[in-house]
Amino acid sequence: MKTSDFNYRLPEERIAQHPLQKRDASRLLVLNRVTGEVTHNIFNRLSGLLRSGDRLVFNDTKVFPARLWCLKESGARIELLFTRCSGLNQWEALAKPRRRLAAGMQVYIERNPAVKLRIDDLPPDGGVLVSTGACDCGLSIDAILEAFGEVPLPHYIKRPAAGCDRDRYQTVYARNKGAIAAPTAGLHFTDALLDNLKTQGVDCSYLTLMVGIGTFRPVEADDPRQHPMHTEAYELSKCAAQEIRATHNNGGRIIAVGTTVVRVLEHCAKEFGDVRASSGSTRLLILPGFDFKVIDGLITNFHLPRSTLLMLVCALAGRKKILSAYHEAVRAGYRFYSYGDAMLIH
Repeated sequence: MKTSDFNYRLPEERIAQHPLQKRDASRLLVLNRVTGEVTHNIFNRLSGLLRSGDRLVFNDTKVFPARLWCLKESGARIELLFTRCSGLNQWEALAKPRRRLAAGMQVYIERNPAVKLRIDDLPPDGGVLVSTGACDCGLSIDAILEAFGEVPLPHYIKRPAAGCDRDRYQTVYARNKGAIAAPTAGLHFTDALLDNLKTQGVDCSYLTLMVGIGTFRPVEADDPRQHPMHTEAYELSKCAAQEIRATHNNGGRIIAVGTTVVRVLEHCAKEFGDVRASSGSTRLLILPGFDFKVIDGLITNFHLPRSTLLMLVCALAGRKKILSAYHEAVRAGYRFYSYGDAMLIH
């Protein structure tokens, strides 16, 4: 197995840059993972593709405005991407550029220079520790991010974040704040579609995985098994675990909405031998040959070449079938990545 095996060509114009369409109006490519048959549909017709008794499992994490533009005393611009609260009003962040930063240095919020932050430390892992320090601005970092931060759009979206991204780069069921990237498969759902699915007898459960910076990390190793997989915090409630087990016992299918849901459920099965209530962290890397214990299907967007996400969907349906489906999606003009169209693998 080589990383280069998970590659495909994508015209630049197929990379979705804006949320141009209604959430549930996205196109939906449907792949039968047994036969390899590909059909084309519309996302708002999803209920007709599922069965009564199936269960959709969603990641209810909520993206926060984690990107903040600051200025050094020299006037040089610096980007801070806040990743995790590490203490009392102190956060871990990634700085770009990081060079010439020093512990004790103050930086000013570009949109309001009266608000200052302090660089507390530069750990050897390449990040920075940031706090309000002695800067008496009357705001916590969380409040500063809410007031002046931006939604951290993926690097392949070649435009500044806009006001509409705060709403659109968020699922309608998001409730647990802490992610720096959206579980994008869920962006297609509306409240009306969820109600329609419930009417059709399709059940829903929710778990939480805080999508982290590793989502954007490319696989650089020639052998993907050598890739240092990122760690992400998750929580699976007792209620959700019971619902998932009951669906399996009753002959229903578990359809994961997004690769983050797959990782949590399969992590739990691998660690505990079953889907059970738990919280902690996972760094599960799913590659072809993986033995799936929980999920029966997947709703997902189209993923970057050579990424761990593409490798995961190849593990579920087979590399040749997935790449063939991707080539068909390119031919048919589907929009790719976060604001793109969707795929149902069943």
